[in-house]
Amino acid sequence: MNELWAGDVVVAGGGSAGCAAAVAAVRAGASCLLVEAAGFLGGTGAAVLDTFYGFYSPGPEAPRVVGGIGWEVCERLFEAGAAFERPNTYGAGTGVTYEPEELKVVWDSLTSDADVLLHARVCDVVPDTGVVVETVAGRFLVRARVVVDATGDAEVAWRAGATLERPGMRLQPMTTTFRLGGVDPSATSTAELHALMADADLPRREGSVHRTVRDGIVHTNLTRVSGLDPTDPFELSRAEREGRRQVGAYVRFLREKVPGYESAVLLSTSARIGVRESRRLVGRYVLTADDVLTGRDFPDTIARCGAPIEDHDSGSGTRWEYVRDFRTYGIPYRCLLPVEVSGLIVAGRCLSATHDAHASARSMGQCMAMGQAAGTAAALAVKAGVQPAEVDAGLLRERLREEGALL
Repeated sequence: MNELWAGDVVVAGGGSAGCAAAVAAVRAGASCLLVEAAGFLGGTGAAVLDTFYGFYSPGPEAPRVVGGIGWEVCERLFEAGAAFERPNTYGAGTGVTYEPEELKVVWDSLTSDADVLLHARVCDVVPDTGVVVETVAGRFLVRARVVVDATGDAEVAWRAGATLERPGMRLQPMTTTFRLGGVDPSATSTAELHALMADADLPRREGSVHRTVRDGIVHTNLTRVSGLDPTDPFELSRAEREGRRQVGAYVRFLREKVPGYESAVLLSTSARIGVRESRRLVGRYVLTADDVLTGRDFPDTIARCGAPIEDHDSGSGTRWEYVRDFRTYGIPYRCLLPVEVSGLIVAGRCLSATHDAHASARSMGQCMAMGQAAGTAAALAVKAGVQPAEVDAGLLRERLREEGALL
């Protein structure tokens, strides 16, 4: 097999976690290849959503808990006039609403010192060597000393034989988001919208419709596609089609029943369906609901979170459980490390966590923080000539703080 690239670190997945990992690895002195299946960077942040959550705790004081590369992304969006902060009316804390097209540009700029391969994905793992990538020109070998799996679905960890928690009965549903134009979002509050939805024949009778950086345009998080496995190719395909079917039902409901939406025009649906949960690593530590709700900290904390457990897995509503006294908790470095596979770090929503803990830790702010930690750890491992599990957690935390991370 022909060799396409050889270097220190390869990052699989160019979403929030993967982009942050690539930036961090390069800034820490490593060569890095970032591999992304789409034609743009940003992942769910650019393809599905327009608001970052997880940067702030939802408590009365609402402290910011994510800094570093993640906050640098927000600052660049603010400077471009393409983002604003908005108090959250739906429970998860202050959000950063942004223009997804500008986010793509920001990530292009931040990753300019990495090698970026779009329209490609990791399709195999070569132990102690690297990975195989599938491209428009065929399959190629990529040699790397450390691999970061930021695919969301733990694709690399799965192919490498790491122990995973696979999708089962308690799997969070997927959501197809959509944008509407010609709307007066001030005409109906979230509470009023939920009241109107209470008796409607809809799969989800809550959710959010909010203003964007563009006048008269709103972004929605309303649909609910349940009972399908996003790691099954046929079920994922069914989910995409069902999501768009539901979009039609919600658009009709909004036009017919909700003040301010009488002249609404459907502008777009998400480029792909939003997946909340799929495969999760069973790593050297498994974050639990008790860790989350009691605000536990760890000696190897590499990211902080104050988000509640936000579980969409049953019925037409959502279960919320908040961290005790609105405290925050730590995400340990060990949650990014497989037990059986060397040379691999995971980052993002495929971290090692239970279903309930994952429902808190999966926000994009935390994905960026985990990505920064993974990329930094990968570079430290390469420099020291050790495996990622042997990286000194104290040194990793020190480097993260130097780069603006909030621990």
